[in-house]
Amino acid sequence: MAKEPPIMVVDKSEKTSPRRRAAGKASVSRRNPSTRKRSQGKRKNKKKLMRRWSVPSWGYYIFMGVVAVVFLLGFYYFFIRPYSYRWKPCYGTKAYGVCLPYGFSVHGFDISHHQGNIDWDELQKLQKSPFPVRFVFLKASEGGDFSDTAFVRNFDEARRHGFIRGAYHFYNPKTDALRQADFFIRSVDLQPGDLPPVLDIEVKGENEEKLRHDLSLWLHRIEDHYKVKPILYTSYKFKTRYLNDSLFNTYPYWIAHYYVDSVEYKGSWSFWQHTDVGKLPGIQEDVDLNVFNGSLEELRRLTIPFLNEE
Repeated sequence: MAKEPPIMVVDKSEKTSPRRRAAGKASVSRRNPSTRKRSQGKRKNKKKLMRRWSVPSWGYYIFMGVVAVVFLLGFYYFFIRPYSYRWKPCYGTKAYGVCLPYGFSVHGFDISHHQGNIDWDELQKLQKSPFPVRFVFLKASEGGDFSDTAFVRNFDEARRHGFIRGAYHFYNPKTDALRQADFFIRSVDLQPGDLPPVLDIEVKGENEEKLRHDLSLWLHRIEDHYKVKPILYTSYKFKTRYLNDSLFNTYPYWIAHYYVDSVEYKGSWSFWQHTDVGKLPGIQEDVDLNVFNGSLEELRRLTIPFLNEE
């Protein structure tokens, strides 16, 4: 019996021409009119959105111009206006690199380790200049455990060179107030003839009521130890917003207010820190300059009294 050749099955897929495919799609569309309506509706909605959001060229340029004006105004308000005083013409007396406030005869400065090495012999010459520099505040401590590395040397040099000296503490709202007060007491040995201790407060912390309570603890502890009312240092805005009450108004106020012709604070004040870009011989870095709101005799009366003066 003869064997028949094996049967081979070949799957020949029918090639579909582009014309047939188009015809097939058309037939599907004819068979599904709802699908065709949905696609037409989508195209119409897309055209409506394009017409709605299309902006003429002149509108685009107007929009970009408005954005540029807003940017320039914001840049001026936040970065130029606060410092415009630096570029104003000085119609008064210019000295120490700035225009000195009018009507004040007792000048001073304040320093920390940021001013680097100081030539106190050069600074001493300023006491006999046309605008004598009489007093200096020095940073002593910060928080509960930070001592300014330049304090001890500069504090001694200030007295040796005839300056009326004072010391300040930078307050940290996150650290216990009494711990900070005791740390300042251990760090600073104020003598008769020195200015009262200063509390430098610039940070509000998380709770305003707690801040006021803790600051009062610091002030009372310091006053009990040194037997003199401490000086409160802060900006006029900070004082007005957070410390403008009968308690804090009883302390001598050292106001920080830069690049203005006069103090805007309406209450009483003793010292005014009027610039942070002063230039003094003997100090290479910029330095804060201050004036005392009174005469030299009144400044001396503000200091810690000698025993025979009590």
